[in-house]
Amino acid sequence: MAKSQSRGADAVNRSWHISRTPEEIALTELEYSLFRVFESFTRWQMECVATAGVPNLSGADAAILNVVRMRDRPKGISDIARLLNRDDIANLQYSLRKLSKAGLIEKAGHSAKKDVTYQVTARGRTITESYARIRAELLMPMVGSLADGRADFDRGSRVLSLLTGMYDQAARLAATYRPGPAE
Repeated sequence: MAKSQSRGADAVNRSWHISRTPEEIALTELEYSLFRVFESFTRWQMECVATAGVPNLSGADAAILNVVRMRDRPKGISDIARLLNRDDIANLQYSLRKLSKAGLIEKAGHSAKKDVTYQVTARGRTITESYARIRAELLMPMVGSLADGRADFDRGSRVLSLLTGMYDQAARLAATYRPGPAE
């Protein structure tokens, strides 16, 4: 038997510049899975909201629309940013203007500019209800095919929440050690 055939899975060298140890390799493989899941999830959101009747929204726009609708309470931009773990306020403002122009959200009440909150409109409610029905019809049967889906998702959510905190902390540390302009 040829040497490459006898080595089986060990024939694939999974190490590279950011992953040399088994722990680094495992983390890198998880990170690349996250990239792929994020892109697939974004595509799903775009297609789902397009099927619901709004074809020109991005996945991020669809997420913001559903967060504004969450628990049927108006949300300010800082609430939306916190719930989605985003700090790109200018991009959030752009999406909010886009959703408003599409007639899906509106400003709630008459408060100071700093304290503006948004709520879904009747059209936004119709679209998010349709999104929920499409999700239930197309996605949930696939999820139901998992042997222990709910427990897997509960564990996965906890792990991803922990990773979110770790990556946020690592980002703060990296920013602390970033070289200055003179360095």
